Amino acid sequence: MTLSATKALEALQVGAVDIIPREELFKKLESGRRLKVKLGLDPTRPDIHIGHAVVLRKMRQFQELGHKVVIIIGDFTAMIGDPSGRSATRPPLTLEETRANARSYVEQVGKILITEDPQRFELRYNSEWLEKLGFAEIIRLTSQLTVAQMLEREDFKNRYTNGIPISIHEFLYPFAQAYDSVPIQADVEMGGTDQKFNLLVGREVQRAYGLEEQVVFTMPLLVGGDGRKMSKSYDNYIGIAEEPSEIYRKLMKVEDLYLQTYFELCTDLTPEEIQGVLEKGGMVGAHRVLARLLAGAYSQPRIPPRLDRSVYEGMGYRLESAGQDALPGDSLVAEAEARYNAIAKGGIPEDIPVVPINHRDLQGGQIPLARLFTLAGLTASNSEARRVAEQKGLRVNGEVVRDANQPIALNQPLVLQRGKDRFVRVQPGD
Repeated sequence: MTLSATKALEALQVGAVDIIPREELFKKLESGRRLKVKLGLDPTRPDIHIGHAVVLRKMRQFQELGHKVVIIIGDFTAMIGDPSGRSATRPPLTLEETRANARSYVEQVGKILITEDPQRFELRYNSEWLEKLGFAEIIRLTSQLTVAQMLEREDFKNRYTNGIPISIHEFLYPFAQAYDSVPIQADVEMGGTDQKFNLLVGREVQRAYGLEEQVVFTMPLLVGGDGRKMSKSYDNYIGIAEEPSEIYRKLMKVEDLYLQTYFELCTDLTPEEIQGVLEKGGMVGAHRVLARLLAGAYSQPRIPPRLDRSVYEGMGYRLESAGQDALPGDSLVAEAEARYNAIAKGGIPEDIPVVPINHRDLQGGQIPLARLFTLAGLTASNSEARRVAEQKGLRVNGEVVRDANQPIALNQPLVLQRGKDRFVRVQPGD
């Protein structure tokens, strides 16, 4: 796509929080050369979620304008652990752990970015250059900022003020991320708003190495459906590679307060269309529109460039019905919606995971319920199972578990349930 610099900037700035400096991005676009647009991803978890997709979809827009996206897999920096937005030191990962997670990342970014064209996509690992840095270079890097400047960062400032320890190695993270922009010679670096400080350090470091400074381009952060930071540890994230039924279920659970924000950040519906869906469909109908659109889009090998009316109506729905219509026929979205509706009415879905329980875990053919739920993966530990049972959150074949310490015979398959929508079928195994 060929657009004037003015038109390109107008399109790119939609939804952005910061473009620093905006006039520099205009000049870069006006130069007519292919820009290098950088994003660093630390593979601390194997999943990319729809919060990451907010930034990745904007990068896809750069690609469609003819520019090159450079994804930096932070296999080296993940061993430090990005302290951005954190209230405590994150345990470092091994290089082997980060590279295992990175393989999953590479597959998943291909659902959004154009990865098959080397003119528009490049993948790098920052261990390529960070492992080779000598102590002299580290001194040169760290001389670019003062301790006072580091403590201007909100998370560092809060931890310092509240007496929460900050490890010296955490100060090195912004420098390591910034140095990535030197071998890449990035023109633009993207990230969420929590990355603004790190991205600005990249400008300082590039200047120190005699390079043209990158433009800082930040996008809004998408919170989890419960309002907390989207995170696997909070179980409030929505992975872009999850099954459509899981994406649908999790989007239906987004708190009403955040629904409009999800529409604005995760779709390309116009403000008027979003307002119409919210007003006409109510919260339930609006949830259905969002869940249908995203579950359908992310079930595809590569999501459409724009998640707009045409995608929604291409699945057989009408946007004007605001989620009150039903989809006839068979589709992944229809199946996901039917499954969700069945569970909402107290039913047990048919397509639930099956977990065999080894006979060695049984004593006289029986097993304590807490242990059974933990082996099935519905609780992290026996103590968690007992706690959830006290809150009446566990069921066996639809019956509430009263005592998680109670042994139960496992001579036939049993359906275990946690909460309203997590099911596992357990059965005797070898």
